Amino acid sequence: MSRNVGLFVIVLGLMMTGIDTTAVILALPDITLDLHSNLDTTIWVIIIYLLIIAVMTTQLGRFGDSFGRSKIYNSGFVVFTVGSALAGTSFNIYELIGFRALQAFGGALMQANSGALIADLYPANERGRAYGYTSIGYTTGATLGILVGGIITTFIGWEYIFYINIPIGIIATILGIKNIKSGKTTKTYFDIPGLVSLLAALTLTTYGAANITGVGVDSFNIALIITGLIILGIFISVEKKVKNPIINMKVFIYRVFNFSLFASFFESMGYLSVIFIIMYLQGIRGLTPLDASLLLVPGYVIGACIAPFAGRLTDKIGARIPATSGLFLMLAGILVYTTFSITTPLYFVIIASILGGSGSSLFYPANNSAVMANATPGYYGLSSGLLRTFANIGTLISYVLAITIASITVPKYVALEVFLGLHNIIGSLAAKFMTGIRSALIMSFIIVVVAMLLSLFRGKENRLVPMDKR
Repeated sequence: MSRNVGLFVIVLGLMMTGIDTTAVILALPDITLDLHSNLDTTIWVIIIYLLIIAVMTTQLGRFGDSFGRSKIYNSGFVVFTVGSALAGTSFNIYELIGFRALQAFGGALMQANSGALIADLYPANERGRAYGYTSIGYTTGATLGILVGGIITTFIGWEYIFYINIPIGIIATILGIKNIKSGKTTKTYFDIPGLVSLLAALTLTTYGAANITGVGVDSFNIALIITGLIILGIFISVEKKVKNPIINMKVFIYRVFNFSLFASFFESMGYLSVIFIIMYLQGIRGLTPLDASLLLVPGYVIGACIAPFAGRLTDKIGARIPATSGLFLMLAGILVYTTFSITTPLYFVIIASILGGSGSSLFYPANNSAVMANATPGYYGLSSGLLRTFANIGTLISYVLAITIASITVPKYVALEVFLGLHNIIGSLAAKFMTGIRSALIMSFIIVVVAMLLSLFRGKENRLVPMDKR
C-alpha cells in the first residue's frame, strides 16, 4: 500500500469529522428555530455525537485488531456518509439526533483505527510527521466547517452542512478500498459488560447535567447524575474482573504513554468550552454565522500551517516540548477569551483564535505520536481506540461542564436567547451571560493547566528503539 495514499485517505476522514464539528455548532441556532425545538433538546445534536464516539472508540479499535483495520476504517466512511445524507433530510429534531447517532458510529469506526493505521504505515521515528499531516486534515476540516458552514447557514440552509460530506465520503471510500489493505490481525475479545456500564454511566450523567439547562437544578437531575456516577464506579469494578476490559491495564506499561494519554484527556476536557465564543459572537455581538466564522478562520489556517513542522520537530526531539508549548499557547488563548466584554474589539477574537489554533497544532501531532510510539506492541488498535476514547470522553465532559456552569450562573432565559442568536441582547442581560461564560472559561483554564503539567512531566522518549526491544 502506498503510504502517501493511505495517509491521504486518513486525512480525508479527519477532515470530514472536522467539518461537522464546527459547522454544526454554527448551525445550532438555525436548527433550533427551523425544527421548532428548544435549547435542552437541540444540544443533544452535539451531545449524542460525542457520547457515542466516546463509548465506542476503544471497542471499535479492537474490531480493527481482529478483522483488519482497513476494513473497519473504510466501513466508517460508508456509515458516516450515509448518516450525513440522512441527517440533512431530517423533518424534526428527534430524527436529526438519531441520524447524528448513526453518523457518530461511522466517525467512531474511523477515529478508533486512524492512529493504528498510521502506526502500521510508519516507523516510530517518522510518525510525528504523519500525525502532523493528520492534524492538517482536522484543522482544514474545522476551517472549512466554520467558513463553509457560515456561508451555507447564512445563505442556503443548515441541511447542506451535512450534504457537503457526501462527495468527500464517496471519494474517500473508493480510494480507501483500492489503496488501504489490511495488515496482520490479532484475535481480540470484546467487553460487553464494560461497554454497557460505561454507556449507562455517561448517558445518565450527561442527561442529568444537560437537563439542567432546561429545568435547572432539581432532585431528578441530581439523582440522574448520582446514579450515573454510581454506575461509573460499577464500570471500574467490572474492568478489574473481566478478561478483556475496555481499559486494558496491559497497555499502561510506559510512563510516557500514560502521561500522554491523560494529557489528551484533560486537554479535551478543558479546551472545548471556548466554542461558546461562537454564542458570544452571534448572541451578544449580533454577528451572522458567516461573520462569526470569518473571525475564527485565521486561527485554524495558521494552525494548519504549523502542524507538519510540529510533527517533524516531534520526530527529532520527542513530544514533551512541542506538546507542552502547545498547551501553554492554548492557556494564553483562554486567558484572552476570559477578558471579553460586550464591547471588546473583535480583533481580540482573532488573536485568541490564533493562539489556540497554534497551540492545538503543536499539541495534537506531538501527543498522539507519543501515545502510539510508546504503545505496547500488538495493542496498536486498542491503544489508538483508547486515545480517542479518553479524548472523546474529555470532550463530552467539557461540553456538558461548560453548558452546566453557564446555565447555573445565568437564568435559563438568558442562555436560551443567547443560544438562539437573538441580536437584541444588550445591557444587563448580556452582562449576565458574560458572567456565565467567563465562569466556564476559568474552569477550562484550570483543567488545561493539569494537562500541561502531565505533558511537562511525561518523561523522555527514545523513538529510535522499537518498543519490544526496550
